[in-house]
Amino acid sequence: MWPLNSKKDDNDTKIANPEPETKDDLESAHIEKIDASIDNIATSIDNLPVSWFVWLAALTASMAGLLFGYDTGIISGVLVVLGDSLDGRPATSSEKEMITSLCSGGAFIGAIFAGNTADRFGRKMAIYLGCVLFIAGAVLQAAAYTIVQMAIGRLVIGFGVGCGAMVLPLYVAEIAPAKARGKLIGLNNMSITGGQVISYAIGAAFASVPHGWRYMVGLGGVPAVVLGVLMPFCPESPRHLAYNGRRDEARVVLRKIYAKATEDQIDAVLLSICTACDQAREINESGSRFSKIKKLHTVPSNLRALVSACGLMVISQLSGFNALMYYSATLFSLVGFDNPTAVGLVVAGTNFIMTFVNMMVIDGMGRRKLLLSTVWGMSVGMVAIAVAFRWIPINMETMEVTTTGISPAAIAVLVFIIWFVVFYGVSVGNTAWMSTDFFPLEVRAMGTMWLTCSNWGANVIISSTFLSMMKAWTTSGAFGFFAAICGLGYIWIYFFYPEVSGLVLEEVKEVFEHGFGVDYARQLRKERKDIIEERMKTQEKPIAVGH
Repeated sequence: MWPLNSKKDDNDTKIANPEPETKDDLESAHIEKIDASIDNIATSIDNLPVSWFVWLAALTASMAGLLFGYDTGIISGVLVVLGDSLDGRPATSSEKEMITSLCSGGAFIGAIFAGNTADRFGRKMAIYLGCVLFIAGAVLQAAAYTIVQMAIGRLVIGFGVGCGAMVLPLYVAEIAPAKARGKLIGLNNMSITGGQVISYAIGAAFASVPHGWRYMVGLGGVPAVVLGVLMPFCPESPRHLAYNGRRDEARVVLRKIYAKATEDQIDAVLLSICTACDQAREINESGSRFSKIKKLHTVPSNLRALVSACGLMVISQLSGFNALMYYSATLFSLVGFDNPTAVGLVVAGTNFIMTFVNMMVIDGMGRRKLLLSTVWGMSVGMVAIAVAFRWIPINMETMEVTTTGISPAAIAVLVFIIWFVVFYGVSVGNTAWMSTDFFPLEVRAMGTMWLTCSNWGANVIISSTFLSMMKAWTTSGAFGFFAAICGLGYIWIYFFYPEVSGLVLEEVKEVFEHGFGVDYARQLRKERKDIIEERMKTQEKPIAVGH
C-alpha cells in the first residue's frame, strides 16, 4: 500500500529515517525494502493490457446476467397476453403482482443460499446450480395451466436468478485486473440489459401467436443450457483458490489473467492475494459462520462498506425502473398504445445502449462522479412522468384509459420514460452492482449476498405493490414517490459513496477504515495515479525481490 503524504525530499527522508545501526534495525529495513519492492511490482502489473482470456471468461460467465435480464423482462409481455390461459379466467391485479414478485422473492432466497455456499464450494458451483434452476423454472412455467403452477415456476426460476445475480459480479470482480474491473462488471450489466431487450423482442414476436406466452417463458431455458456447457472452460476465482490452499492453481489462473506479466509480477500479485487470504482465514477460523455475519455487521469498516453498497442498491431498485421493466407493457397499454410490448422494446433498447455507454466511461470517469452527474436527471424524469399522467384520464378501478387514441400526454409519458432510462442506465442501474469490491475477502461472499438481497428485497416491494400503489395513490402519486427516492439518492451518494475505481481489492478495505472514505479514497487514488505516472515517465523497471 502507499502511505498518504508520501512525497518527501531527500533531507526529510534522512531525518525521518536515520540509517539503521543495530542488527534488528537492518533486518527491519530489509523487510520494508522487500515489501516496498513487492508493492512496486504489483502496481506495475496494472499497466499491462487485459488479456483476451479474461474477457472471454467474463463474457461466458455474463450469460448468467443474460438469463437474469431475460427472466425479469419477459414477464412484462406475458402479463398482457396471458388472457384466460390459467385457471380458465383472466388473472386479477393481485395475482399478476404475485406472479411478478415471486421471481424476486425466489431470487432473495437464492442469493442467501449462494452467499452461504460460494466460499465453501466455489463461485462456479453456484453458477452451475443457477443453470439447473433456470431450466427447471422455464419448463414449469411453459407447462403451467393454473395460477399456482405458474407461481411455482416463477419461484423456482427466481432461485436461479438469485444464485446467478449474487455470484456473477463477485466472480468477475475477483478475476478482473484493477484497471478493467469496472468494464468487466459492466459487461455483466450489458448482458442483463441485453437479456431484457431479447425478452421484449421475443414478447413482441409471439404476442399474436396462440399461447405465445408459453414460448416466451420456455425459451428462457436455452441460454442456461449454453452457459452450463461453456462454464467448465472458465477458471475458478484465483482468490477462492488461494483461500482454500490451492495456490499453485491460483498461480496458473493469474498467469492466464496477466498473460504478458513477468514471473516477478505474478509472484507479487499472488503473494498479495495470499497474504489477504491468510488474514481472512485467521479471522474466519476464529469463529462460526454466525461470527462471520457478526463481523460484517459489527466491525465498523465492514458495516460502512455494507451500508454504502446496499444503500445504493436500494436506491436503484426503489427509483422506479423495475416498475417500468415489469409493467411497461401494462403502462403503455393503459395510455393507449396498440402494441405495448413493442413500445416497451424501445425502453429496453435504450437501457441496453446506456449500459454500453456506462461500461465505456466508468473506469475513466469514476463511479462517484458519474452517479452525481446523472441521478438528478432521474428525478426530473419521474416528476415529468407524474405531471404527464395528470392529463391522461384513467379509470383506476378498471385500470383503463377513458379516451381513445394516443394523446400528447401519452407521448410525453413515453418520452420522459426514455429520458429517465437514459440517466438510470448510464449510472445507478449498472454501478450499484459494482459495489461487490467494497467488501474485504473474509466477508466478501457474505457482503455480496446482502447486496444481492437488498436488490431483491426492494425489488419485491415494487413488483408486489406497483399496481396497488397506482390505485391507492393514482399513477401520478406513484411516480411522484419515485421522484422523491431519486432526490434522496443524490444526497446519499454525495455523503456515503466513495470512489474506489482503480484501487486493487486489497486496498479498498483501507478506504472504509477512514469513515465512509469519500475524501480518503480521493487522496489514495491520486497518490496511486502519481506513482504510476512517475514510473511510466522515468521508465523505471520493477525492483527484483531478493531471496
